[in-house]
Amino acid sequence: MRWTSLRLRLVAVFAAVALTAAVSVSGIAYWLNRDAVLTRAQNSALNDFRDSLQRNAASLPVTPTCSSLDTAAGRIGDADTYEVVLLGKASDGQDCAATSDRDVFTLDDVPATLRKAVNTRHLKDDGKYHLHWERISLQGRPYLVAGAQINGGGPTGYMLKSLDAERKDLNSLAWSLGIATLLALIGSALLAQAAGAAVLRPVRRLGEAARALGEGKLDTRLKVTGTDELAEMSQTFNNAAEALEKRVEELSAREAASRRFVADMSHELRTPLTAITAVSDVLEDEADALDPMIAPAVRLVVSETRRLNELVETLMEVTRFDAGTAKLRVDEVDVGEQVMACMDARAWLDSVELDAPRGVLATLDPRRLDVIMANLIGNALKHGGSPVCVRIQEDPDAPGDGGDIVVAVSDNGPGIPEDVLPHVFDRFYKADASRRRSEGSGLGLSIALENAHIHGGDISAANRPEGGAVFTLRLPRRPRAGGQNGGGQAAQPYDAVNGGNAENGEGRPNGSSGEGPAGGAQQ
Repeated sequence: MRWTSLRLRLVAVFAAVALTAAVSVSGIAYWLNRDAVLTRAQNSALNDFRDSLQRNAASLPVTPTCSSLDTAAGRIGDADTYEVVLLGKASDGQDCAATSDRDVFTLDDVPATLRKAVNTRHLKDDGKYHLHWERISLQGRPYLVAGAQINGGGPTGYMLKSLDAERKDLNSLAWSLGIATLLALIGSALLAQAAGAAVLRPVRRLGEAARALGEGKLDTRLKVTGTDELAEMSQTFNNAAEALEKRVEELSAREAASRRFVADMSHELRTPLTAITAVSDVLEDEADALDPMIAPAVRLVVSETRRLNELVETLMEVTRFDAGTAKLRVDEVDVGEQVMACMDARAWLDSVELDAPRGVLATLDPRRLDVIMANLIGNALKHGGSPVCVRIQEDPDAPGDGGDIVVAVSDNGPGIPEDVLPHVFDRFYKADASRRRSEGSGLGLSIALENAHIHGGDISAANRPEGGAVFTLRLPRRPRAGGQNGGGQAAQPYDAVNGGNAENGEGRPNGSSGEGPAGGAQQ
């Protein structure tokens, strides 16, 4: 059990309560029995001593002889229950101290306080002497010492009675009470263990059910038994799980319908877009021969048609990621050469600094790498500040076969606001909602991230301490098994081909305009 576990605390509380109660009861019982035992032994010995002193010493003369005191002391101490010392003044004027056994009890054993009390007259009682007693310890053993002076001028007698038998009885009682306290403590711990098991078993089941629910097993339910609070808690959990399952099913159905709509819409748009694109190409070729009043409108139609075509292709790519049908078509390529080819195809060589050692080989999908770099570099050029720098490095210490390839795209712009950083890869996210319509769809960086995920890599965004933003792409040298795409679907097995042709007949880089969801993030 953990030191902070509820079971241990429950056992500790039960044990503390039981120990407190048992010690209190045992202590009270011990002191009550001790008082009763000592009082009974004391009263019996004092009454016997008083009677024996009255019978044997009261008849002595006022000035007895020492031998008569010895005889009387022997008679009083004959009972073998206590020893006696008799004090008197002999006829010749000498003080006599007669004892029943000098080896056991002498006048020196009598406390001075007791002798003073015995020799004190009580004026309120016609000047008579009273019987006084004390409990003392001699050589580590308990005794009762009592003394009295016979009224009318008789001798003074002192008694010593051993309380060793009573001490043994009280020690036995103390041991019995201690054992009873220990048994009560053990019983309380066992009772707490049983109670804890009864209480914590449903709680443990609830924790396991909540863990299973968090792992996506929405059909998890608890067995409800009884009508107590734990049963109510289990029923509440079942109700919440059922409501959550229904809600998730409803949201999943809506999401599936939305994805189906986007996919169907994209496919339906491709056919008319193909015809429109062909017409727009013809119009573009004839734009110079058209009326100067009509030419700008023709160029606008051509530009918007191409933009619409790119948006449809992007949406189709998104639907493939969401459906988990996106595949890798990998080839062993030189990463530096691929990045340079991407920049050359878009006439960015004069605007971007490339720091790429040659011979950095990796097995990846060239088309998807082109999509990633087009979006990252285009985003930096459009919304960052010059100069834009692309740096390629190797990380051989990264886990996996051969380490990772790290590509950093940095700019010298104002950077990305802190509240925007967590959302730069969200779909359709734009930091400036009022940004004009033609500045991107808000899908480029999302597509780039999903293409990194399907390789088993990742992309991160941050601000540089010296100013500007930096997007860091990390790709394994070989695609890792179980890579996740942006939609949370497992990537399909990749196909190894030569040349990295675009799948499904796509021949142009997706998102080549460089526009992404953070299109306005750096503005």
